[in-house]
Amino acid sequence: MSSKKLSNLTGKVFNSRFSAFFSILSLYILLSFLIRLVFLVWSSKDVDFNFIYILRIFFTGLLYDFISGSLFLFLYLFYLLIFPKKWIGSLFDKAFTYFYLAVILLVLYFSLLAEIPFWEEFGARFNFIAVDYLIYTYEVVENINQSYPLPLLIAVLIGLVALTFFMMRKYKVFKNIFSDKVNFKKRSFFVIPVLFFTIVLGFLMKNKYADFSNNLIDNELGKNGAFSFVAAFRSNELDYEAFYPKISDKKAYSILKQNLLQENQTYSSAKFDDIPRLTKGNGEQKPNIVVVTIESFSAEFLSAFGNKDHLTPNYDQLAKESIFFTNLYATGTRTVRGMEALTLCVPPTPGNSIVRRPNNQDLFSVATILKEKKYQPYFIYGGDGYFDNMNNFFGGQGFTIVDRDRGNPLSENIKTERFQIKDDEVSFENAWGICDGDLYNQAIKYADKESKSNKPFFEFIMTTSNHKPYTFPNGKIDLPQGERDGAVKYTDYALGKFINDVKKKPWFKNTVFVVVADHCASSAGKWEINIVKHHIPAIIYNLKQKPEEINRLTSQIDLMPSLFGYLNWTYNTNLYGKDINKTKVGKERAFIGNYRTLGLLRNDLFTQIDDRKRVKQFTVSPTDKSLQEVNFKNEDLVSETISYYQTASERFKNGKMKTK
Repeated sequence: MSSKKLSNLTGKVFNSRFSAFFSILSLYILLSFLIRLVFLVWSSKDVDFNFIYILRIFFTGLLYDFISGSLFLFLYLFYLLIFPKKWIGSLFDKAFTYFYLAVILLVLYFSLLAEIPFWEEFGARFNFIAVDYLIYTYEVVENINQSYPLPLLIAVLIGLVALTFFMMRKYKVFKNIFSDKVNFKKRSFFVIPVLFFTIVLGFLMKNKYADFSNNLIDNELGKNGAFSFVAAFRSNELDYEAFYPKISDKKAYSILKQNLLQENQTYSSAKFDDIPRLTKGNGEQKPNIVVVTIESFSAEFLSAFGNKDHLTPNYDQLAKESIFFTNLYATGTRTVRGMEALTLCVPPTPGNSIVRRPNNQDLFSVATILKEKKYQPYFIYGGDGYFDNMNNFFGGQGFTIVDRDRGNPLSENIKTERFQIKDDEVSFENAWGICDGDLYNQAIKYADKESKSNKPFFEFIMTTSNHKPYTFPNGKIDLPQGERDGAVKYTDYALGKFINDVKKKPWFKNTVFVVVADHCASSAGKWEINIVKHHIPAIIYNLKQKPEEINRLTSQIDLMPSLFGYLNWTYNTNLYGKDINKTKVGKERAFIGNYRTLGLLRNDLFTQIDDRKRVKQFTVSPTDKSLQEVNFKNEDLVSETISYYQTASERFKNGKMKTK
């Protein structure tokens, strides 16, 4: 086609009944290009500027942008095709057009603006996290309201829509829409090809086609936020067998059972796919146990790991008096992953955390072991535990629930007690829940109650103050509201006050405290899995033994079995976690994953598998944990990695994790 003919066709398109469709589609593609360019500059330190990669980023991105924009406007284009010629320009035609385009523009502008804070936190386009948050409107809307000037944000969105309408009127777009009374045949010439390509590309294009390199930022830059959101919605739970590399079940379980067995354990079943072990201890202790799980508490905040801002003086001091795990890695990047690791002690299976999946009651967990020891387990949370399905998960394992309870009921098949945190017990609250200080008061309240029963108690406390909007009670620390450093310092202040308060309690001497992060504050980086962004601290405080540092590589799933080892417990276990002190030197490993990519870290080698059945191995820098892909794979480590994730997925899917 000659340039003159192309120019004439373009002129006809933009001066016709379809002028609004093509104008808004072009605007969306332009804005998406600019967002991509901004993200490229923003994350330039992590981008691989290979010329071919950059070309592919923008070409692939153009395809995703076209598909997404066309799908946003799909109904409007179909309307233009079928609307009768004689009614073009009527009151209904104008009302429908203005209303539909106003709504679509609001959605388009909001989705583009929302990508900016999401990229800032996760270094990625919308993914399963955005899908999950869509379900929990109270927390998300309140968080937006408290983190950003919501009236100003709404005014900006309305202003952008108004400005777009003004420009469309100025360039006679609306005049063309309502005056071009073209017949159905001529409309079909424009509409049917666009509808055809939109439908075909919508079905053929997959988000994974943008994953062309080992560089996460390059891959994410080539995507479109809206398209990624829909893709994540469709694949929120991934079937291991269909998408991931496999070995035979017998081989997988054989490798697994060799690696799970500790020196003080024996298997109690001869079946190839059974993993129950009897763990033998000597001189069993049964103190009360309080697990404090701190929101987004990266190791980098502590002075022990080089921080010079003195944000965590209380944790730093407690670490010196405790069993301090200095080489511990979170399994994931979300709170539910931390909960899964600390309660089920299982590698992070692909897709959603087990905490958020259906049919997750009565699983073998630390609660199973605790209840055999006659402990009363509590789950204490400062928001409504409906969020992320936490109440159903913990209630389904037999925990008594203490939460804000905003009226969201437990599932009917969950039989447990639930206590509401009342308004008069709250001094400060934001979108995610009550402040850490108020939450610790609840922990003390129920510890006091249980201590009178002469039964040991177990409390799983989930804090929320170290979460955007980073707000907390005034007058507690010397840093301002609304910033991460301030939230970290307040979290540390509240922890220090909690420990000082419980020292005055008669049950303190017989209580052990585990203080650990759920995950790091940020996961963004150049790799699909950024190992350094999984490094978290953990301490076991108030044990009846000398403080020590555990510098051996430890997984988050190993923390509770290690605690049971320090307490010299004899118990039966189906957990994947191991006592680090009973693990052979050189066999330490950490499980690290996100919802699609799963990995095993051992020594200086990281083995990674993903939902395209790819296996990759990387050497890991001992200083900054950066990765370098290797060509010759350690096949034993590949098989071991697959065995852990394959069997964990199979066991949950087929009900083998159940106790009933």
